[in-house]
Amino acid sequence: MEIGFIGLGRMGANMSARALENGHTVSGYDPSPEARQRLEEAGGTAATDLHGLVHCQTGRPRAFWLMIPSGPPVDGTINTLIPLLEPGDIIVDGGNSNFRDSQRRYKELQPHGIHFLDCGTSGGIWGREEGYCLMLGGEEEPFHHLEPLLLSLAPNRDGYRLVGPSGAGHFSKMVHNGIEYGLMEAYAEGFEILEKSEFSYDLHGLCKLWNQSSVVRSWLLELAERAFEHDDSLDKIVGYVEDTGEGRWTVQAAIDENVPAPAITLALQMRFRSRQEDSFTAKVVAALRHQFGGHAVKLAEEPPSTETEPTPQETGTERPEEAISSETVAFSPEETVLEQEPEIGVHVSEEPKGQPTKRSTADTMIPKGKKPEKTEAGTKKPAGKSSGTKEKE
Repeated sequence: MEIGFIGLGRMGANMSARALENGHTVSGYDPSPEARQRLEEAGGTAATDLHGLVHCQTGRPRAFWLMIPSGPPVDGTINTLIPLLEPGDIIVDGGNSNFRDSQRRYKELQPHGIHFLDCGTSGGIWGREEGYCLMLGGEEEPFHHLEPLLLSLAPNRDGYRLVGPSGAGHFSKMVHNGIEYGLMEAYAEGFEILEKSEFSYDLHGLCKLWNQSSVVRSWLLELAERAFEHDDSLDKIVGYVEDTGEGRWTVQAAIDENVPAPAITLALQMRFRSRQEDSFTAKVVAALRHQFGGHAVKLAEEPPSTETEPTPQETGTERPEEAISSETVAFSPEETVLEQEPEIGVHVSEEPKGQPTKRSTADTMIPKGKKPEKTEAGTKKPAGKSSGTKEKE
């Protein structure tokens, strides 16, 4: 059948190539000249704009598959297509759009007689070789028209399904990705426990072992096996983890439906924590522990002074030991690209540096020989700042 792909990034390009390999007539559009050239080299027809793409198809109804970032790019593309299409034509959004947006777009296209299907697409960069899992929402008529293409894109007849009315496809993909967050977090926590243990595990070997009929074997574990094969300690990457929105939407859906979802929620929160070089929350907790219990804290590194410090001979004292802090690893933001999913890649860390010495500062924060006076509830406030009432922790 004829199909026009809009968005020829990693996902769109691979899906176009798989369709071509299975005998379909493929046209496509992408603002990138290089992406259009790759489609031409693979045997497809590339258009320089959406108007040209519409005229690449001769049969009716015409079908267009969007693999572009969610939000305004999808709305803008659909609004451009509406006056170029005819009643009966089909638009498929195969990206990671919010299911509420998909429901709205379905309703907006109905007066024009244009069919709309929302399709959750899973398979990543391996989809061209292994096939894609396709979860579609919408009406049966356009679904059945597209079945020859769906069968080619999927690994087999069980690899695609009309899961419900408009919005159901993207809702199921949203929850799919939320589950993915929880699974990856569980694997990651387990491997850190192993890595920190007294045993010098070969993590690549352990992954390979677990993938042999164990209860926790999975494709994700196979990918972990590949990752550890190249870098068993993962020293070359930084633990900085992005999210593309589906995890947040899954947590919000759980709240809206009064469904407890602690594993998915905490997995999302751990991604937020991974992006902090230092946590203000942890600073507050450390400061409070020091205030009420005199517990040691680790001092941050002071910024270098631009003034010339006096020598010990000038002051008559020895220069105090400088404060130190943990090393932080620099990272650069990912580039925005026109495609469905972020590139499967990593942030490369700097060369390993010496570990800073952890220093107890209880003696520097509290004068020697003098402990904070205790009340029933905690540490007594400094003189002059008493409110006349007992403090609470």
